[in-house]
Amino acid sequence: MSVSLVLTVMREAVIRILVVSGPIVIVAMVVGLVISIFQATTQIQEQTLSFVPKLVAIFVTLILAGNFMITTLKEFTEYIFRLISGM
Repeated sequence: MSVSLVLTVMREAVIRILVVSGPIVIVAMVVGLVISIFQATTQIQEQTLSFVPKLVAIFVTLILAGNFMITTLKEFTEYIFRLISGM
């Protein structure tokens, strides 16, 4: 196993991690920002007001983008197994 192959696999792994976690992180950040603006304007400082909408938004994102995430991780796993079997 060469150094360039290890670096390629690591780079692909980091890219896949960012692609798979990206939708959930972006949705959580946007919902958190909207709820924070709402709390600042109304001066309601309830902790569950920020937690529950984020949780619901993350679950909806998982339902909508779950197939894409699983497919991406499955393809990467198959790629890794092909590399291992080729050694």
